[in-house]
Amino acid sequence: MPDEGDYYATLGASKDASQDEIRRAYRQCAMKFHPDRNPGNKEAETRFKQCTEAYEVLSDAEKRGLYDRYGKAGLRGAGVHDWAHADVHDIFSMFGDILGGGFGDLFGGGFRSTAHAGPQPGASLRCAIEITLEEAARGTTKTVRIQRQELCGACNGSGDKAGKRQPCAMCHGRGVVAQVSQMLGMRFQQQTTCPQCHGYGQVVRDLCDRCVGRGFIEGRKEIELQIPPGVEDGQRIRYADQGDAGEPGAPRGDLYADVRIKPHPFFERHGMDLLCQVPISFTQAALGSEVEVPALEGREKITISRGTQSGDLYRLSGKGMPDLHGRGQGDILVQVVVEVPKRLSRRQEELLRQFAETESKGVLPQRASFLEKLATYFLGQESGKKAGKNAEKKPEKKPEAKGEDAPS
Repeated sequence: MPDEGDYYATLGASKDASQDEIRRAYRQCAMKFHPDRNPGNKEAETRFKQCTEAYEVLSDAEKRGLYDRYGKAGLRGAGVHDWAHADVHDIFSMFGDILGGGFGDLFGGGFRSTAHAGPQPGASLRCAIEITLEEAARGTTKTVRIQRQELCGACNGSGDKAGKRQPCAMCHGRGVVAQVSQMLGMRFQQQTTCPQCHGYGQVVRDLCDRCVGRGFIEGRKEIELQIPPGVEDGQRIRYADQGDAGEPGAPRGDLYADVRIKPHPFFERHGMDLLCQVPISFTQAALGSEVEVPALEGREKITISRGTQSGDLYRLSGKGMPDLHGRGQGDILVQVVVEVPKRLSRRQEELLRQFAETESKGVLPQRASFLEKLATYFLGQESGKKAGKNAEKKPEKKPEAKGEDAPS
């Protein structure tokens, strides 16, 4: 009995076997231990599952590489199925199509119906919508024109001139056909998708002139899309049942709209808050003043306090963006930027020089703190340099002589 831990031994293949050789080895192993050939034999069923586990790993280049380097321990987290507790029919279903004619011919490509699973819904579509920040704040309606599949009105989506499809004569409407084959003295029943109706169970006898049997035609549609207040840039909104038409009896697909918000000349968005930079003169900052600032719904006025510094923030509460779910509204944050004039008149320069003469007598608080730190910093540097020079000039102390050679 082969080593259960060695996948190559389980299949009876060499470690340098090609993929075709691995496939052939699995077929032979599967035939030998197939449950129909070994009814009631639990050991044969176990061996059959072991062969399947070995084939799953060795037929996959990535999994095989991990196994060759690290053994079974290297396959942890690699997505190997637990075939020991799997149903035998699951094995037929998974590997019947992978191995094509060989395994499928032997075991019927699985014992599950491959008939078309009812009317298929339509495909979903995507579009892009561009709006302004103001529209994002209050919500808006946009009209988009999309190209989508529509059911053909001439044949009611059937593709047949008669307005409906006819039952398939080959599978009698079941969508699958059964075939019986014999190999190595055993009979096998094979159930496959009907080749005439492709699993639908119905066929088109007389093609519709308008859609040529497809059941769909290309159409263009204008749709009004509601954009909710508070939507963010890059957000995707789903509009149900606005995509391609489904097969008769099935729903439409959905339409997904990607929202793009145009850059604003004043505001930079941070969640629900809006940041705006407003320039003021140094006299406004020093003396205080009232200035006009932009808002989403017109203009607002804020009072600049005396002694305002460049970069200070002022808040306009409740003037920002609304929450998408209706939970409050953000603020507008106004950041003042103090501008220094590049050109001065003679009178302005004269007044400023007079003001400058008073600065030495009443140094501003922040500058006083900076000058104090600066003096402390350079004082520390000078002290360090002096200490270093003194250490260089200090003579080296000679060791005292001991013993008979010591001077008296």
